[in-house]
Amino acid sequence: MKNAILTAENLSRHYDVKRGMFKGMSTVQALGNASFTLHPGRTLGVVGESGCGKSTLARLVTMIEPPTSGRMLIDGKDVSEAHNQADLRSVVQIVFQDPYGSLNPRQRVGAILQEPLKINTDMTAAEREADAVSMMERVGLRPEHIGRYPHMFSGGQRQRIAIARALMLRPRIVVLDEPVSALDVSIQAQVLNLLADLQDEFGLAYMFISHDLSVVRHVADEVMVMYLGRVVESGPREAVFAHPRHPYTQALLSATPSVDRDERQNRIKLSGELPSPIDPPSGCPFHPRCFAAEEACSQVFPDREDAGKGQAVSCHRWRALRDK
Repeated sequence: MKNAILTAENLSRHYDVKRGMFKGMSTVQALGNASFTLHPGRTLGVVGESGCGKSTLARLVTMIEPPTSGRMLIDGKDVSEAHNQADLRSVVQIVFQDPYGSLNPRQRVGAILQEPLKINTDMTAAEREADAVSMMERVGLRPEHIGRYPHMFSGGQRQRIAIARALMLRPRIVVLDEPVSALDVSIQAQVLNLLADLQDEFGLAYMFISHDLSVVRHVADEVMVMYLGRVVESGPREAVFAHPRHPYTQALLSATPSVDRDERQNRIKLSGELPSPIDPPSGCPFHPRCFAAEEACSQVFPDREDAGKGQAVSCHRWRALRDK
């Protein structure tokens, strides 16, 4: 496997928030001690319920926000110590979930695509326009579309434009934050195939954030499962989907729609609601909802352990669950 283009070590992000007029400040623990790597030409799928920290992680990777603690290295260089972070930001780009809200409705497509080049390069106007036309063709749109406004396109076409904009600076890492969840199923397949083709062409490293496990199973090489800001399991796609070790991963996979009657009958139903990140449970944050919790789970957060086949899991009882 090629050397990692991005390495994250114990990334954490906390926010100070007001609880009310007379209650003072509290701390939201949005992300805690996340470690992972991104490799050229490969896709890391990040999954979990809403509120698990996926979007916070995306903001840290794209350097929109700094981590509260931990560090992130791009090509071995610590981002926090870089003299010019603008150069590093061009290495990482993002495609947002909503193709209707991520494009400026007052700009023509040509201006939208050329803006990153205008800000970050010394290219002439003619060179910028030629590059924009070329990228339009790469994402499956016609050159004459460059003079139109975003409202003149369908949702799938707008997402193609958003993808084209993200690639204008030729990044090496692209964060895909729910890139197909707002699209029709038939259009989803087209956009996913386009992303795969572009990854092969440019050797891109993808971080693919999604709550749809069926999509992640199709596109990801590695999978990282998050719960309440913590990474509870990670590993190769085949291993995680075939032999999930953490009870939360098992519950997520059992809830995936299936035409298999046996799989539908063996679904794991979680009790309770997702805890508040302002006041997370002690020990393992999943223990109040876990069907396999024991006393230690409520007292000590489990260490990250090697579970074999490239998997890592944070669970006190993963061995007992594996042997059942």
